Amino acid sequence: MSKMLYIIGLSTFLFSCASQKPSTIRKTSARTTTTTAKTPVKPGPVTGVPTSRTGLTVLHGVEFYTQNIGDITKNDNTMSHGSIVMAKPAGYHVVKTYFPAVAQNFRQRYVILHYTALDEDKSASVLTQQAVSSHYLVNNKRNDEIYQLVDENKRAYHSGISAWRKDKNLNDTSIGIEIVNPGFTTDASGKKIFVPYDEHQIKKMAALLKDIVNRYQIPPTNVLGHSDVAPTRKQDPGPLFPWKKLYDQYQIGMWYDEAAKQGFMTQMTPETFMMEQSNSTFIFKVQTFLQQFGYEINPTGAWDTENMKVVEAFQYRFRPENYSGVMDMETWAILQALVQKYPQK
Repeated sequence: MSKMLYIIGLSTFLFSCASQKPSTIRKTSARTTTTTAKTPVKPGPVTGVPTSRTGLTVLHGVEFYTQNIGDITKNDNTMSHGSIVMAKPAGYHVVKTYFPAVAQNFRQRYVILHYTALDEDKSASVLTQQAVSSHYLVNNKRNDEIYQLVDENKRAYHSGISAWRKDKNLNDTSIGIEIVNPGFTTDASGKKIFVPYDEHQIKKMAALLKDIVNRYQIPPTNVLGHSDVAPTRKQDPGPLFPWKKLYDQYQIGMWYDEAAKQGFMTQMTPETFMMEQSNSTFIFKVQTFLQQFGYEINPTGAWDTENMKVVEAFQYRFRPENYSGVMDMETWAILQALVQKYPQK
């Protein structure tokens, strides 16, 4: 079945158009005519003579917008990676005299990673034939293929009820990536035992992530796991997903600074921490920090099953050696270091 699936080359093709480089995806004997409008200039007053600032590239009569007018420091990138969709009202002609408006940005503001908990064939079948999907599926074969399942400009159904920082329903604003991986089993003690990812899968994932993050200027805090955005019900991509490796080797996602963690570790002795662990004021503070960092949690000053799952999800991501769901001294130091490094804006 894997031979029936392949990566749709649209995103790569359009990116090459945007950078004004020849496409290496497909060669054709047909003659291609490319016209590029003059460099955009500021428009005149609405009551004055219209000034064109379209900045369009036209390929075979299809228009693409290939310039960024947004502020990428605010994740406002407006260069299209798909053709411009426009109305065609009967008897009228839609023109781009004032195109584009500056108040716009991409729908794609997050990348969310998942494992399938199925083999490749079942993963492909479920993600293409049932009421769940993702934009990409990373297989576990030693080849150069990554399967595209949904157009990046469309919404895939991969995250369900989800939240991160001030945003909810992240299907609306994210690109979903599924990785073929069995997930976990449970041992006799009830502990979850996760299955490692293959090295070639990680290389595929890193290349895919790097491309998406660069094109949409997605900030480190918005590269997330399913367990980050739905911590009370999801575990994927699990504690064996190499978040630190992606950060260190590919500059993808976020990680804490070791020196900052050690600094917070020295602020409290193990004995003092043990005394504080059951203190409602301290628990409220920890829960508030988790909320400030991005997790959806209701600070109550007491630990219950739901907010212990949030701690467990945090540990999957940043302390995979211990995902007990208990806020120990090292987990607390890591959380403080992360809140310091990645404050909400």
